Amino acid sequence: MNILLKGGRVLDPASGLDAERDIHIVDGRIEQVGPSLSVKNAELIPMKGKWVTPGLIDIHVHLREPGFEHKETIETGCQSAREGGFTAVCCMPNTNPAIDDESVARYVRQKGREVLGGIVDVYPIAAATKARKGEELAPIAELVEAGAVGLSDDGAPIANAEIMRRVLEYSSMFGIVVIQHAEEPTMTKGGCVHEGFVSTRAGLSGIPSVSEELCIARDLILLRYVPKAKYHVAHISTRGAIEMVREGKKKGLSVTAEVTPHHFTMTDEAVLTYDTNTKMNPPLRTKDDVEAVIEGLRDGTIDVIATDHAPHTIDEKEVEYTVAPFGIVGLETAVGLTLTRLVKPGILGPLQAIAKMTTNARAVVGLPQVKIEAGQPANITMIDPDETWTVEASRLRSKSKNTPFSGMTLTGRSIGIIHNAEMYRRTS
Repeated sequence: MNILLKGGRVLDPASGLDAERDIHIVDGRIEQVGPSLSVKNAELIPMKGKWVTPGLIDIHVHLREPGFEHKETIETGCQSAREGGFTAVCCMPNTNPAIDDESVARYVRQKGREVLGGIVDVYPIAAATKARKGEELAPIAELVEAGAVGLSDDGAPIANAEIMRRVLEYSSMFGIVVIQHAEEPTMTKGGCVHEGFVSTRAGLSGIPSVSEELCIARDLILLRYVPKAKYHVAHISTRGAIEMVREGKKKGLSVTAEVTPHHFTMTDEAVLTYDTNTKMNPPLRTKDDVEAVIEGLRDGTIDVIATDHAPHTIDEKEVEYTVAPFGIVGLETAVGLTLTRLVKPGILGPLQAIAKMTTNARAVVGLPQVKIEAGQPANITMIDPDETWTVEASRLRSKSKNTPFSGMTLTGRSIGIIHNAEMYRRTS
C-alpha cells in the first residue's frame, strides 16, 4: 500500500483539525499529513470536495452470530459496516448462546479478525447477566479479559435494582461501561408502538415513554450511589429521558447516551402505514420527542450516534404488525441520514457529527482514539458529503433488508475505508 489521498477535507475531532490536507499512507501507516504533498510512485486518490475522517465506529450493532446466522453473520455484518463507512463495530450479546461466556466473546473477536482481511474491527459487548435473564451476574472479569468492551443485556433491561447495583459495582472495578436498554418491563408487555394518539388511531398496543424514563431515573439514582461506574443509555428516545441525562451530566454523574438515526429522522406517524419496518424498540416517538433528540444532539447531551443495526429476514418481517420482531438494519444508511438530517440543515457542524461517530463513541467503550497524523496507523473513512443517492433495500450488503428508508433520497455517503493495511472503495 502506497497511496496519496489528495486534497480532502480532513475532519479529525481528536485534534480539532478541519482543513484541506493530503495524506500519504504506506503499508497501512500514515507517513505524512500536510498541504500540497508531493510523493513519487504513490497511487493518487483525488479527494477534492470529499471528507477524510477517522474510521467510524458503531457501538450498537447486532451481528446475530452465533445462533441466528439466517439473519446476519459476522462476515455479512462486516460487509454492511464496510459499505457504510465503519471500520469498527461493537456487537450486542443477544445471540444464542448469549455472549455471557469468555469462549463466545473470544469466538466473536477472532471471527471478526478473520473476515474481509480484518478491515472492520469487531468488539463484543458482553451480557451483564447470565443468559441475559437479569438474575445472576455474568463472569465479568473473564469477559473483560476475553475482549469485551461493555456490558449489556440489550434487548432486555436489567430490571432488578439489586442486580443493576452489583453490575455497576463490578463493572467499575474494570472501568467498563454498562449499557442499559432502558425500559420498565411491567409497563411494556405486549406493546409494539409508542403509546399515544397514533397508537390509538392505529389500534396497536402502546409502549409509554414513561417506561423508558422510569428505568433511567432509577439507574441514575444507583449511579449516584456507585459514582465510579460508567453508565450509558442505549437508543434514547424521549424528551423526559434526555432531560434526565442532561441533569445527570450537570451533577457530575458518569452518564452518556446514544441515539439512532431512525429516532432523529422519523416519528410515530410512520407506523400508520403498518409497515413492520417501522417497528423498533424503543418505538418511534412523537414530533416533540424528535425535537428533543435534535436539541440533545446539538447541546451535547446525546454523545453518540449509533445504529442499533438489527437484521431480520423478510419472512420474519412480512407478518402482522403485532407479531413482527422489533428492529431495522442501519449500517449502510447511517452516514446518509446523519448528513441529510443533521449536517445539511446546520443542526450539527461536520466536526460535531463526526465526533459522535468516532471520538465520542470510542470514549464510551474505552477504546483508544484514532488520530489522523504522521506515525499513526491509517484508520480512515472517506465520505462524499454531496453524493445524492436513493436507498434500495435489495442492494444492501447486509444479509437482511429490513429498512423503512427504501426509496428515500439521501445526500452524503461513504465512498471507502482504510484500516489494518486494507483499503475498500465503493464501486457503485
